[in-house]
Amino acid sequence: MKFTERFNECLKYSDMKQSEIAKYCKTTRQNISNFKTGRTYPSIETLYLLCECLDVSADYLLGLEE
Repeated sequence: MKFTERFNECLKYSDMKQSEIAKYCKTTRQNISNFKTGRTYPSIETLYLLCECLDVSADYLLGLEE
């Protein structure tokens, strides 16, 4: 799915560690790992926080825009 590809791309260029992103998003490092592999997807609330944290739009992460 597009989310997994885009999320991994954003993580690659982020200065933050997975544990820091998890703390910012009020989730676990395991959840961040699951998002990376496509095993699970974030809730709307977590998606919002991920977008803030990674400085990208939800449309971008979801593959709705380039």
